[in-house]
Amino acid sequence: MMYQKTRNTTETQLFITLADDNRPSDIHTGVGFLDHMLTLFSFHSGLSISIDANGDTQVDDHHVTEDIGIVLGQLLLEMVKERQTFQRYGVSYIPMDETLTRTVVDISGRPYLLFNAHLSREKVGSFDTELVEEFFRALVINARLTTHIDLIRGGNTHHEIESIFKSFARALKVALAENDINQTPSSKGVIE
Repeated sequence: MMYQKTRNTTETQLFITLADDNRPSDIHTGVGFLDHMLTLFSFHSGLSISIDANGDTQVDDHHVTEDIGIVLGQLLLEMVKERQTFQRYGVSYIPMDETLTRTVVDISGRPYLLFNAHLSREKVGSFDTELVEEFFRALVINARLTTHIDLIRGGNTHHEIESIFKSFARALKVALAENDINQTPSSKGVIE
């Protein structure tokens, strides 16, 4: 199934599609480093993502990064609501050379992000590294996920961020996988 959404503001214009298949991603955000991270996210989550984004990157990359997180989160929420049968919990440890990240995801319907990652530098190229947390906060809140991201060991900032994106993607893939009881994975019978 394919999900799509448009978001047009005075700061950004986005068209994003999300599908739960393994087609290659097609990501154009106007922010090279973000393109790279979202391509990795798509590959490791098993989700097909297409993004056509224009934003006020002459100001900085904040608005386009956050708004992509918002829309991806909204699309994930649509996917989860339609499925209603999934593992719910996912855990992933991902090393990236000298770095190590652990991510734990609960498709709970209760949005919460713990982002425990002290990144080594303030920039990777021209990308402000504080935007990594902004992206995940926007995604997690809009997808209504409980998510804990812990950068256990750091080193090279590019590696730190790459291990975060890959770890989140793999944890999400596990959480989204079909469950064997073929029902909503909650003793309440519903996740909202």
